[in-house]
Amino acid sequence: KRRRSSITAEAVEESSEHKRPSSSSPPSSSKSSTNDKHDYSNIEYAIVQNTPDSTPTNLVRLIGLKSLFAKQLPKMPKEYIARLVFDRRHKSLALLSDDPSCKGGDEEIIGGICYRAYPEMRFAEIAFCAVSASQQVKGYGTKLMNLVKRHAVTEGIEYFITYADNYAIGYFKKQGFSKTISMPKGRFHGLIKDYDGGTIMECYIHPSIDYTRIPEMLRIQREFLLDRIRLTAKSHTEEGKYPPLDYKKFREEMDVKLEGVKKGEEAAHRAMAIPGVKEAGWTFNDLMASTGGQKDVDRQKNHMKSEMLTIIRKTEEQAFSWPFREPVDTSEVKDYLEIIKDPIDLSTIERRIRKGDWYKNMQMLQVDMLRMVKNCKMYNDSTSPYYDCAVALEKYLVALFT
Repeated sequence: KRRRSSITAEAVEESSEHKRPSSSSPPSSSKSSTNDKHDYSNIEYAIVQNTPDSTPTNLVRLIGLKSLFAKQLPKMPKEYIARLVFDRRHKSLALLSDDPSCKGGDEEIIGGICYRAYPEMRFAEIAFCAVSASQQVKGYGTKLMNLVKRHAVTEGIEYFITYADNYAIGYFKKQGFSKTISMPKGRFHGLIKDYDGGTIMECYIHPSIDYTRIPEMLRIQREFLLDRIRLTAKSHTEEGKYPPLDYKKFREEMDVKLEGVKKGEEAAHRAMAIPGVKEAGWTFNDLMASTGGQKDVDRQKNHMKSEMLTIIRKTEEQAFSWPFREPVDTSEVKDYLEIIKDPIDLSTIERRIRKGDWYKNMQMLQVDMLRMVKNCKMYNDSTSPYYDCAVALEKYLVALFT
């Protein structure tokens, strides 16, 4: 095992109460405050990498990043930090101070994330993540992660993966990371190793989301919903006001009315009996959908989705699955779509599963997976290695779904 537990709570401390800025280095003045943690307009950052044509500015910033990581990650060997930061396969996103007196020095770097991308596998491993002690509890940890996610989309990265110590797990959960690894193991197995004292965590990077605009998007959606509610709401009129509910009397009356009613429908009946609920436009079916019955349905759907993703992940880990992991490149195989009218592959199936409403049951998933076998056998000669993989996959699927 390699020795690295590179992400610590102290290095990326957010607005949680786990740790205050160090008393030996009090917070410096900054334009950012607790009121503008979602504002990126005043954020300066740069993508830096040690390349043969690196500019002096880039090299100075790399040195600043190395110093930041060494200071905020004291348990990490300085030589190890320097080796990764200056490794030409690693990139870093550096948050830059807007203080003119800090330009060109270590103090210019107020935060950074160092990562290594694996373009062929469409994921990246975060090696180091830190924010200067004097700039913590200002939202820079979240901004740093959102900026690197936005940049990752331009590189075609689908997943970030990292190892965090136990104190940093909370931070990464806030940033959308999970201990549940949904990325197929075959994509990262052999490229990264287990690290002592660390917990592996993963974050899916959605290609159509601008992560720096999430608060803005939520605010717009909230305003839209409130505007729609105001069109029919009567809470601001005398008609829409009701006297306080005498709960004891209400409960006694409902206990009598609910005799003989199915237990799963009691909550919806009680809600419908509250003055104003029906007048607000709620129906019995609406309330049933928001109570226990629908929650059980949602739980079943999530369970089935999890099982389907597990099937895909296990299939991708098989040695014979390599021809089926990605769509056939029709720019190279010119006549493929002339012969195969309904192409399918594991990555397409995975996207459909994540969408949530494509596969209604396991049989539908089985049909799509067996269609991969059928397509492969139809297009390829029986003596080809592709055909052999299709035969092996078919046997595997029969056993898997039996």
